[in-house]
Amino acid sequence: MSETQATKNSQRKFDSLQQEAYLSLWRTYDRLKSIEDQLFAQWGITPQQYNVLRLLEVRHPEPIATLTLSGRLVSRAPDVTRMLDKLESNAWIERLRSDEDRRSVFVRITSKGKKLLREIAQPLAESHVAQVGHLSGKELTQLCELLRKARQPHEPDDSDW
Repeated sequence: MSETQATKNSQRKFDSLQQEAYLSLWRTYDRLKSIEDQLFAQWGITPQQYNVLRLLEVRHPEPIATLTLSGRLVSRAPDVTRMLDKLESNAWIERLRSDEDRRSVFVRITSKGKKLLREIAQPLAESHVAQVGHLSGKELTQLCELLRKARQPHEPDDSDW
């Protein structure tokens, strides 16, 4: 199909190139997320809960304030407290209260949580290959650069992304 023909087809399906790009991102997210959801369901956790455990493991043995933790998540979690409740009920994390300020809550991964991450590591690596392994290293680098550029104006000033 020629570039002109592809453009004409796109113009009929979408209101604008921006809409096509956005909907393409959304569709891609949906397809790749279904692979991720299936993987994490084997352990009874969500991708966001996995993200929490991964962030806590990086800081281990130091705890992280819950507000700091919620700001570092890959995607926003509307109810961090409920998510932490689930992780705590499975003994994957522990909550700690500050002696100076009882309102401040800190979270730390447990040995059971670290064990879970070790169990997930290889299947997760295989999942990433299934999701984007068909792309070359150069294509993955380009994709990462374009995605970073697309979200940059919408990231908080202190974002590590």
